[in-house]
Amino acid sequence: MATNSWTLSSPGSVRKHNEDNLLSRPDLGLWVVADGAGGHHAGELASGMIVERLSRLAGDFSLTAMVERVREVLHGVHAQLRSDAQARGSEVVIASTFVALIIRGDAFICLWAGDSRAYLLRQSELRQITKDHSLVQELIDLGKLTAADAERHPHANVITRAVGADSDGLELDQLGGEIAPGDRFLLCSDGLSKTLDLNEIAGLLNATENSSPPQRLIDAALARRARDNVTAIVVEVTGA
Repeated sequence: MATNSWTLSSPGSVRKHNEDNLLSRPDLGLWVVADGAGGHHAGELASGMIVERLSRLAGDFSLTAMVERVREVLHGVHAQLRSDAQARGSEVVIASTFVALIIRGDAFICLWAGDSRAYLLRQSELRQITKDHSLVQELIDLGKLTAADAERHPHANVITRAVGADSDGLELDQLGGEIAPGDRFLLCSDGLSKTLDLNEIAGLLNATENSSPPQRLIDAALARRARDNVTAIVVEVTGA
């Protein structure tokens, strides 16, 4: 399938430094958003390493082979970030959330760790296709918290999985399916998803204004005084 894609990233309305990074490789059918964590520019190091290592990929891979290449790169980055953090001190964390979209032929696969998200807009209906690795999501799954209350929870920013996080191994979740002309995928950092709700995102993705979809989304987040970095990639399936 042929695609169009648009990307945009902003520090947000409060922060001066942007620790998000993104990768757009339509030639490989690969798009990535990484949201760094750790402070003192460590987050930028982590998200930047993910994007830089993945940007080196080249070749005409099948969908399955491409997924394996991405997994190999991420496991290598995870080990490197843990080693770099340990060299700086026992309390240092250099980590990043990660979400990737891979498209081949008439199929897609998403890989992710953390709370950067992927959404699919199909026939004007938007659904979240990733599931956050976060403390509040675990509480929702246990029935101890409603989704409506999750963003106001005092530990809403606590993630339970990330590239470089305090775990010997890296576990990436994976989900895939078929694509169709007209589908629109959104990859974003939590600066967007925690500022705009599902209906607002759907309306902005469905809009037909001259501005790009990420521009509309990020403009709306900034108008809401987004407190975190905000990054968005929109990939549209245009046809065979």
